[in-house]
Amino acid sequence: MLHRLEGIVIRSMDYGEGNKIITICTETHGKVAILVRGARKIKSRHAALTQLFTYGQYTFYRQGDGLGTLNQGEILESHFSLRNDLYLAAYASYVCELLDRSLHDEEVGSFWFTQLKAALEALASGKDQQIVMHLFEVKILQASGYAPSFEACVSCGSIEESYHVSPRLGGRLCPRCRHHDHGAMVVSPQVLKLLILFEKIDMRRLGNTSVKDTTKTELKAVMNAFMEVQLGLKLKSRNFLDQLDKYEI
Repeated sequence: MLHRLEGIVIRSMDYGEGNKIITICTETHGKVAILVRGARKIKSRHAALTQLFTYGQYTFYRQGDGLGTLNQGEILESHFSLRNDLYLAAYASYVCELLDRSLHDEEVGSFWFTQLKAALEALASGKDQQIVMHLFEVKILQASGYAPSFEACVSCGSIEESYHVSPRLGGRLCPRCRHHDHGAMVVSPQVLKLLILFEKIDMRRLGNTSVKDTTKTELKAVMNAFMEVQLGLKLKSRNFLDQLDKYEI
């Protein structure tokens, strides 16, 4: 059966002699794997369609739930700028790998696609890369069924002021519930404000933000703890980002 879908390339791998297999995230069919014959050849007319972060329309033949074979395609947004900058490529790769590892093959939902598309557009438009990444992480937690609660106590629902957050329990703890996790992290008012914002806001509504480096360092530690405890994913792109941070001047 012939299919025509819009999607974003979140994974691209070599296959056989001159071919590639790409995985695209779609709004209506979840993740879809497509074989692109001859994509690695110099004169291939489909090579550009297999580049990471590319948003395009893909027409392919697929029988049942097996691997599709590309017939033709059209690039809607190449996101060349994301591949042409080391840091942008690193953050965009993390966003794509995180979604790829979190979204099951049979899982369908427009939320995944819209948040990914918005995250790549935010990175391409020059918005703070780390803020984009952490907001996307919260959206992934929400979509995966691990929605954190930062505005209200995750245990009792109280909105009483408190700056203790528990990655293990999935959110903020009020003074009366703090004993549920003696290892809860203490965060600054600035970080808590950002976490509450991330909980509420859609990626498509993210504006330009100015956050102090010290706040971003603290925010990174908190979000790393949440992602490790709640999802437990070991991502190559995350390790690469950590290496970049070490050598950043």
